[in-house]
Amino acid sequence: MVYSNVMEGLTRFGPDGSINPGLARSWDVSEDGLTYTFHLAQDVTFHDGTGFDAEDVKFTLDRARAEDSTNAQKALFAGISEVTVVDPLTVAVTLSNPDGAFPFKMAWGDAVIVAPESIEQIKTHPVGTGAFTFASRIQGDSIELAKNPEYWGEPAMLDEVTFKFISDPSAAFAAVMAGDVDAFAAFPAPENLPQFDADPRFKVMIGSTEGETILAMNNAREPFSNQTVREAVAHAINRADIIDGAMFGYGTPIGTHFAPHNPDYVDLTGLSDFDPERSKALLEEAGVTLPLKVKMTLPPPSYARRGGEIVAAQLRAVGIEPQIENVEWAQWLESTFRNAHDFDLTIISHTEPMDIGIYADPEYYFGYDNPEFQDVLAQLDVESDPQKRSELLKTAQTTIAEDYVNGYLFQLPLHTVADTRLEGLWLNAPTQAADLTGVYWEE
Repeated sequence: MVYSNVMEGLTRFGPDGSINPGLARSWDVSEDGLTYTFHLAQDVTFHDGTGFDAEDVKFTLDRARAEDSTNAQKALFAGISEVTVVDPLTVAVTLSNPDGAFPFKMAWGDAVIVAPESIEQIKTHPVGTGAFTFASRIQGDSIELAKNPEYWGEPAMLDEVTFKFISDPSAAFAAVMAGDVDAFAAFPAPENLPQFDADPRFKVMIGSTEGETILAMNNAREPFSNQTVREAVAHAINRADIIDGAMFGYGTPIGTHFAPHNPDYVDLTGLSDFDPERSKALLEEAGVTLPLKVKMTLPPPSYARRGGEIVAAQLRAVGIEPQIENVEWAQWLESTFRNAHDFDLTIISHTEPMDIGIYADPEYYFGYDNPEFQDVLAQLDVESDPQKRSELLKTAQTTIAEDYVNGYLFQLPLHTVADTRLEGLWLNAPTQAADLTGVYWEE
């Protein structure tokens, strides 16, 4: 909600996934590929009136890569060896190795520029440089933004924006039908889309996301520390039934953690095809006692709750007994994702762009630790040749598929229902964003 609207980075994602100038209006790369020199926008101020300059960029990047950093995507900054202020509008970032993807990394929401003057309150009152300012928040209910009259770039066309949190599919349907919301991105009830499509008040937009929807398995503890058990789970899953039952036919099957619309995608669904008899044989080979009781933790999205019920039934058919625990986002983030990693199975969509690198972090919540995979990603980080990068990406995809790290289900589509008069909404979601800076009402 704050990405691009309130907080801005050096670069930013466009609606087509392109990397565009942000607070950096241009950048140069040294011949050895080690230094990126960013030329910053002039006359930019933060929403609290403090000025923006190269010192803020240095503060942000040094903070994000610090040893005690809690940045969720700290790996984005791992290649930085030094950040140097050249002058107030120029900053040089020196890397330890060449990285042709560095402007891409700087476009992530985790790389937005912050200021030392306002950093202490950023969790509850974000202060950025964007076209909207943070106005208010009712926890669990809504967030309000207001147009920034002092914005340095192309001003927003909306005077104010209210984001409402509605996770229940029935409530979402009622809110749109009643006109309580003007647009609903990631609409959670795909069974209702035909009804909206037939209503002249609404338009339905079907796009794609970077969201690999997975049945994540806790590789760091039994029974899923055993690859044979993980493979058994993979063969117990019928993707077609999950897509039909949870997504009403919307979604593209995947066999690895990579977006099918990416030109380097490898179709590895055959490695984990639906084969319950094979699954039973693998469980016997693994020597586990059946029924095998495990905890399945499900966050609020309908794809997780609905998909979880279907997956649980499929697993029970081969002797695995998931005990479903439905949790809210705060609990899922705390108990599953961040530190505790107290789960056996969970269903989640990873909507960060090109995020296969998470599998190189043994501390990541699903606990995969493969030095060979980590070496492939290390090579990818310093490789700039497109053909070699493609080969490394294909190797990485194949490795995690063959290790059955997780159950790979489907690529999450983006369903948006909106008032027909509302223009400028993103069709696709190349990153986690609700960028409203170009949205307007058609007269």
